[in-house]
Amino acid sequence: MPTSDTLKVGLVQMAPVWLDRAKTLDKVAAYVSDAAAQKCDLVTFGEALVPGYPFWVELTDGAVFNSPAQKQMYATYLDQGVVVERGDLDALCNVCKQHSIAMYLGVMERAPDRGGHSLYCTLVYVDKLGEIKSVHRKLQPTYEERLVWAQGDGHGLVAHALGAFKVGGLNCYENWVPLARSALYAQGEDLHVSVWPGGLHNTKDLTRFIALESRSYVVAVSGLMRPQDIPVGRQFRDEMIAQRGEFFANGGTALAAPNGDWVIEPQVGGEGLFTAVIDHAKVREERQNFDLAGHYARPDVTQLIVNRARQSTVLFND
Repeated sequence: MPTSDTLKVGLVQMAPVWLDRAKTLDKVAAYVSDAAAQKCDLVTFGEALVPGYPFWVELTDGAVFNSPAQKQMYATYLDQGVVVERGDLDALCNVCKQHSIAMYLGVMERAPDRGGHSLYCTLVYVDKLGEIKSVHRKLQPTYEERLVWAQGDGHGLVAHALGAFKVGGLNCYENWVPLARSALYAQGEDLHVSVWPGGLHNTKDLTRFIALESRSYVVAVSGLMRPQDIPVGRQFRDEMIAQRGEFFANGGTALAAPNGDWVIEPQVGGEGLFTAVIDHAKVREERQNFDLAGHYARPDVTQLIVNRARQSTVLFND
């Protein structure tokens, strides 16, 4: 039976309706409702899920400068980006409010405060009241992502109270960055959400490592992408399929306990909602001998400074 120490989490491994914001948001909303029906307190989704990860870049000579085809694809990607200020997530927030469920969702954010023509890999947290509480833009896009994503900032490095837990999250390779993790640990994070475009190679080792390092529960939630998930008629579809086999991303969604054991072993190859009840007492037990932000910290020797200001290119004094 649930207690004040327990929380039920849902991990959704799904494919987007690739590069279609509206249809992907509808699919996300259906999974949120499913998670709520299973009494989840939190539901999580993969990186850049809405409207999808830019798989075409590495498969279609995405670094060719001034390519008309690459420009056209980028314009489509930008057009399908999520504008939070426009209300693109309002319907989804209402679903969270209706069912009293919190959510982490990876989106491609088209940010008006940075001119509106660049995309940010953004992790959005919505609380049980349906309110957006943090919008974290990925600090550093990885490798070919830098051809289509802009650099984020520290504004969204926030841990949120959720039941007995403090939950925070990072995008993909940010989870490899010790100082980014430490910024969340210092806020009392004991439920860490790592979001990925998909791939067992990303989640099979790091998930358990972060759990052991932080003595926290760690969610690794991944997307899925198969050739059939690219809509017919989408630019570069044939070229992409010709270069990949069964998967562009095979999943790997998992959940590790504070002692590094699997609660949900990595899930590969299919879509689905995976749930588990986690117990905060397990966190407290593992913190007995190691607590990075507490009794094992030496701020007199090493200390982290975090700039959480939203970055801008201009300051207007009207």
